[in-house]
Amino acid sequence: MMFIEKLKFNDDGLIPAIVQEEASGRVVMMAWMNEASLKSTIETGKTHFWSRSRQKFWMKGESSGHTQQVKDIAFDCDGDTLLIQVEQQGAACHEGYKSCFFRSINEEGAFDVTEERLVNPEEVYKK
Repeated sequence: MMFIEKLKFNDDGLIPAIVQEEASGRVVMMAWMNEASLKSTIETGKTHFWSRSRQKFWMKGESSGHTQQVKDIAFDCDGDTLLIQVEQQGAACHEGYKSCFFRSINEEGAFDVTEERLVNPEEVYKK
């Protein structure tokens, strides 16, 4: 049996993909994949996703240059979530941080920024 047959895509044909930096173990982002983006990821060794807001296929780093080289792809026991280990080049977050999880909730119920911004997103994305 091929692995794709074990995966459970949702009603929209999507599956969540947790992306983890292989070297540090840090989760850098979560994005959605459809079957085509998963196949492109496997074929190219670079992560590809499906944008629900833009309704389009995209490769991580296509506009920023901050790509993700795939080191391993695993799926959970239910087959409904992917874990992709990568070598992250630059910032994973479109706000310029290494990880999209750069904010932690503090004891007062507010949040703290827990890492330094690597790049200015206005310069990277020319907004």
